[in-house]
Amino acid sequence: MRDMIKMVIVLTLLSCFSGGVLAYLHNGTKEQIANQVLEFVKGPALWTIFEGAENNPVADRFILKDGDVERTVFVAFFDGKPRGVALETFGKGYGGDVGLMVGIDLEENKLIGVGVTTHAETPGMGAKAKSDPSFAAQYEELSTDEPIKVTNDGGSINAISGATITSRAVSNAATEASELYTKLKDQITTEANKIQNTEATN
Repeated sequence: MRDMIKMVIVLTLLSCFSGGVLAYLHNGTKEQIANQVLEFVKGPALWTIFEGAENNPVADRFILKDGDVERTVFVAFFDGKPRGVALETFGKGYGGDVGLMVGIDLEENKLIGVGVTTHAETPGMGAKAKSDPSFAAQYEELSTDEPIKVTNDGGSINAISGATITSRAVSNAATEASELYTKLKDQITTEANKIQNTEATN
C-alpha cells in the first residue's frame, strides 16, 4: 500500500512539473508564434491584396472590440493616406475552416481583393481557392453592401470546378468581412486616421 501511495505521489509531482514546464514554454513562445503567423501566413495574403502599398500593413494594424470578440484590422496607405483596410474571416469549407483575408477600399466601400490564409481543402480542387489568382480576382470591386455568393446560389462568383463547397466558404467569409467592415467602419476610420497622424509626426 505504501509503495502505491509513493507511486501516486511521484506521478502527481511529475505531472505537475511537466504541466508547469509546458505552460512556461507556451507562454514563452506565444508571442513568437503569433509573429511568425503574421509574417508567413497573413502577411503574404496582405501583400498580394495591397500590392504597391506605401507602408507595411502587418506593422500598421490595430485591434477593435466587436462585442466580446477582438478584431484585428490591417491598414494600407496609398498616396499618403489610409486607403485600404483588411479583416480576416472564416468560412466553413469541405475540410474545415477556410481563413480569408479581405481587403476593402475605405473610400469606395468595395473589395480590393481577397487572399486565402489557411485551409485544409483537397489539393488540386478546393486548394485552388488559394493558388488560382483568377478565382480570387472575381471578388475585386464587389460592393460591401451586397452579399457575395457563387452562381449556384444566385451570385456572380464562378465556383472552382469540383469545389463548390470551398468556393461558397470563401464567398461567405468575404460577406462576413463586408458586414463587419460596415458595422465597424466609423471605428476603423478613426483608428486608421490616428495611424496616419502618428506617422505624419514621426
